[in-house]
Amino acid sequence: MAIPRRRLRLPAAAILMAAVLFLVDACAGAGSGGDAEKAADSAAAARYRVSSLLRPSGRALGVVDDKTPWQYGIVTTFAEEAGRTPDIREYYSSWGDDFDAEGNAFLWKHGQLPLMALVPTDTSLADIAKGGEDAYIRRLAGQIASYDGPLALSFAGEMNGPWNSWGPEHAKPADFVASWKRVHRIFAERGVTNVIWVWTPHVVDSGTPARLRPYYPGSAYVDWVGLIGYYGPIDGAAFSSLFTPTLRRIADFSGKPVLIAETGVAEGKDKQAHIRDLFQGAAKAGVIGLVWYDQRKDWPGGKQLMDWRISTSVGARAAFQVESARNGFGHSFKTG
Repeated sequence: MAIPRRRLRLPAAAILMAAVLFLVDACAGAGSGGDAEKAADSAAAARYRVSSLLRPSGRALGVVDDKTPWQYGIVTTFAEEAGRTPDIREYYSSWGDDFDAEGNAFLWKHGQLPLMALVPTDTSLADIAKGGEDAYIRRLAGQIASYDGPLALSFAGEMNGPWNSWGPEHAKPADFVASWKRVHRIFAERGVTNVIWVWTPHVVDSGTPARLRPYYPGSAYVDWVGLIGYYGPIDGAAFSSLFTPTLRRIADFSGKPVLIAETGVAEGKDKQAHIRDLFQGAAKAGVIGLVWYDQRKDWPGGKQLMDWRISTSVGARAAFQVESARNGFGHSFKTG
């Protein structure tokens, strides 16, 4: 709301003094590179700190789709199909979009840890690394800091996937690492304390043969490793072939907790067996949870429509409910 301007009569000395103070303040702000702005951001920085969530003791069960946090139908549908309410709600956000503080607060209030997959579809990782996107990063950091709750943040996930515009055919591993570190550093400078940094490569398979080590930003910049992999028609007949080889490679350079950040089992004659194998394998591997893609979607890099939903058959639904419970998936991130 605009405030009406009023005419005031001030002594000349008072006017002169006010002008001098204004100039001093302006020069100080300009000379410090925006220290006043940083101080404001710091003061408004997140009241929530994620330190207590970084090493969860249980296994979470989550759901992911391309809808906004406010579109809560995916959560209620998943709860009906899975037999329990999800602990994680993952969604996608395009680079340049504003952060929905109210929507994420809504999820957290209802028991879901928000996991935002930030997708740089139309933005070059090299430009981000060089500082060309700093204004947006600062704005996003301030918006996330204003949200009084935790946010798991995945930046440029599946960076080793050739089907992505930021994948191996379009960006170098060094560009990814440098852009990740720049985003992380600006968030730290802004005093953001409510973000869990989730590094999310696709599992190494016939479609994603790129080495993962060159893409790793370093343990100082990562809180969780979030693997993505699907049981489908090409790769993924068993946990031992889909996830285990990649888990072993990552263990050589990272000791961070592992979340299966996106997975699903395609409809087919072996779906029930694959669901059982997924939960048993994930539990044995010691992951902190898995996030299920409960939608129909094309196979990555192709046009073959696959149905990943739990409800494709009575048997699939029963296997999901039984195996998720039997293997201890269901862990609230609420700490009181």
